[in-house]
Amino acid sequence: MAPSHDVIILGAGGAGLFCAGIAAQRGRRVLVVDHAPEPGRKIVISGGGRCNFTNVGATWDRYVSANPQFARSALGRYTAADFVALVDTHGIAWHEKTLGQLFCDGSARQIVDMLLHEAAGAEIALGRPVHDVTHADGMFTVTHGDRIGTAPTLVIATGGPSIPKLGATGFAYDLARRFGLKVVEPRPALVPLTLPPEDALFRELSGVATDVVATAAGTRFREAALFTHRGLSGPAILQVSSYWRHREPVTIDFVPDQPPGWLLAAKRARPRAGMRSVLGAALPDRLAEALAERIACPGEIGNQRDAALTDIERTLSGWRFDPSGTEGFAKAEVTVGGIATDGLNQRTMAAKHLPGLYAIGEAVDVTGWLGGYNFQWAWSSGWAAGQAV
Repeated sequence: MAPSHDVIILGAGGAGLFCAGIAAQRGRRVLVVDHAPEPGRKIVISGGGRCNFTNVGATWDRYVSANPQFARSALGRYTAADFVALVDTHGIAWHEKTLGQLFCDGSARQIVDMLLHEAAGAEIALGRPVHDVTHADGMFTVTHGDRIGTAPTLVIATGGPSIPKLGATGFAYDLARRFGLKVVEPRPALVPLTLPPEDALFRELSGVATDVVATAAGTRFREAALFTHRGLSGPAILQVSSYWRHREPVTIDFVPDQPPGWLLAAKRARPRAGMRSVLGAALPDRLAEALAERIACPGEIGNQRDAALTDIERTLSGWRFDPSGTEGFAKAEVTVGGIATDGLNQRTMAAKHLPGLYAIGEAVDVTGWLGGYNFQWAWSSGWAAGQAV
């Protein structure tokens, strides 16, 4: 019996829809299947509803993977500029914010509508949970809802388990293992960190934000950190969370703009000031009070030994936190880990050992920085597979 389609794509998120459009425009008969009742659910809520759809700095070295070089080919062949050109073709107004982040002027739904328009030649079956996927005699059979689809090519684009309230699951990993692909252990990424009871003083600063340099596993980011009732969040913390591992520290430079010797200079300029007052000139008041309490430097700064002030400078520029964990997949924007890249062709995203099987997007062990990088990976990997299926 002839197959019902040339390509079946599991997942109607960014990567799946983009791949569908590329393949359909090449004349392929494409079926996209998703258990969700509407397409692009992560896109719709992203960027505060305006979708940070790419980043002008989306190069391979800003991605986390067991093999960071893997993303180089797809990102180099379908770039941020390529996607921006497509956005422009559809008349979607956009603007650049800090650190190269591009957002829609209007609504994130404009990006979803664009993807659906591009994929107009594909059949999109929504609200259809996948009950079974099998492979025999060079053909994939997908039972979805009350229907069955068959095709010689299957693309896994169901993402990772981050944001389960949108229906995210680990389905991609189960399917990959079934067909012989390895999976790098998934963990939450771009996620707030929780602090243990001994850091309750900092949890009481909930709502306070300040510009810092945060470091985990030797990787540094300078952006804002935000204290929460559970621990640490904000862009700087979300960034380092992708690199952080349990039982490892996160260090924070609370005074990244202060030169060496700044406390000694303050001692000469304001000898009668207390440490809380001195810190308050550089930090939010509540944070300055909490740090001064922890530092335990009583009395006037002019009465402190220079060596003691130098030690305090070092403490403030390398404050060590030992997170107890993260807020989990429920609060994670994406997932680190996933389908191992050593089983995939970096140019086409095809499985090396099983002809016709592909994996793209967040399902793969490629995770970008905060700020549009993960959407660019969805477009680039979807394009690479769409050109090959």
